[in-house]
Amino acid sequence: MERTSIRLGGVALNSTVMNASGPHSAEKGEIVELSARHSGAIVFKSCNIAGLETPDNLKNRGVEHFAAIARELETRGKAIIGSVVGNTDDEIVKVATVLDRADVKIIELNLADDYVQNSVAPFANLERLKAIVGRVRGEVQAALAVKVPLKLGMEPRAIAEVFKSLRVAIAVCANDLPKDLEVDLATGVAKGPRRTLSQVHAFYQASEGLLDVVAVGGINGGRDAYVAHLTGAKAVQVGSALIKEGAGALGRIDGELDSLLSENGKGAVAEIVGQLRFAN
Repeated sequence: MERTSIRLGGVALNSTVMNASGPHSAEKGEIVELSARHSGAIVFKSCNIAGLETPDNLKNRGVEHFAAIARELETRGKAIIGSVVGNTDDEIVKVATVLDRADVKIIELNLADDYVQNSVAPFANLERLKAIVGRVRGEVQAALAVKVPLKLGMEPRAIAEVFKSLRVAIAVCANDLPKDLEVDLATGVAKGPRRTLSQVHAFYQASEGLLDVVAVGGINGGRDAYVAHLTGAKAVQVGSALIKEGAGALGRIDGELDSLLSENGKGAVAEIVGQLRFAN
């Protein structure tokens, strides 16, 4: 749908809506089904070099399994986002390099997962973050995204500055909006005083528009996506709805978002990104 198309990290995508890494994104059959049912980007399940049996949320067949699928889908013009984990710096760099050579358009470093945090502590301090992300940036040509943990010991602005200095194009952040948040979609106005509403909102503000932000969590319908875009998300990742409904959830949410854009007189989703205002 033309209204929901976007450029993320410089990569043209047919929709701002995509799957989150994990659900329906590990085996070839389910990835192909996602690709067939939705025109937007496909996010692979996070992978390491040889594959993992545990923890369950990272169970995967290894990077070569995903690289082969990426090469096949690339010939069909599909935008692929490869997600990377590892328990050493060397492994993370190696996995990212293999995906890059398979023509993955965006590489997501999943530095938020406990498996990675407990192994390489990427967010222990800014220098540690620079070291690991900098090594990957020096080896790959694809647009680079970093998934940020919800609990941070550093200010979003400091992390955003590191990302910008290393040419990280995308921050993948939690869409942890208050449950009682009220937003008028017609005006883009939120009730209450000016405040930071979510990690997405914080990173959008901290980067002053120089980072593209992807929202993860709480995207169950088109309205959820619309509000996430208003708070600064350039794209949204869907998890729970995909588990409940299957591959059709992505197209449903995309269609609902498209309808809301039309109802509110918007010709493109880019017109609402970061446009949230406050009543007070």
